[in-house]
Amino acid sequence: MTLYFEDLAVGDEWTSDDYEITQDEIIEFAEKYDPQWFHTDPERAAEESIYGSLIAAGFHTAAISTRLFVDSFLSDTATLGAKGIDTLRWHEPVRPGDQLSIHAEVIDREVETESRGLARIQIETSNSDSETVFSMVALVMFAQRNE
Repeated sequence: MTLYFEDLAVGDEWTSDDYEITQDEIIEFAEKYDPQWFHTDPERAAEESIYGSLIAAGFHTAAISTRLFVDSFLSDTATLGAKGIDTLRWHEPVRPGDQLSIHAEVIDREVETESRGLARIQIETSNSDSETVFSMVALVMFAQRNE
């Protein structure tokens, strides 16, 4: 069943399945998009970084969070894309072997046009220790059913 804007209410929530991030994936993403040594060099990162190990790039964590959001919710909606992000924060480093999952909640909604509405959705990504590692408020557009 496809969810439209009018099917969403403030307080609606979703949780994703877990996603395990690997060292190889962290390095591959970082080499392409954020080639800083604490994302690409496990030995140096473990010895010299303030993190004590290799960590994922922040936007890698954001990309995984987005994928989990699509898989657990957006793929069953009449989404029209997003207008932006109100807040975006990295709370804790993401390390190889972490199991990530998201919790998403509609925190506000407004009609924009006769055919479209906007929902503000709080997304929090947690690791296997239940620590919040990432959060954002996404401004997601949804089609109205207009029957």
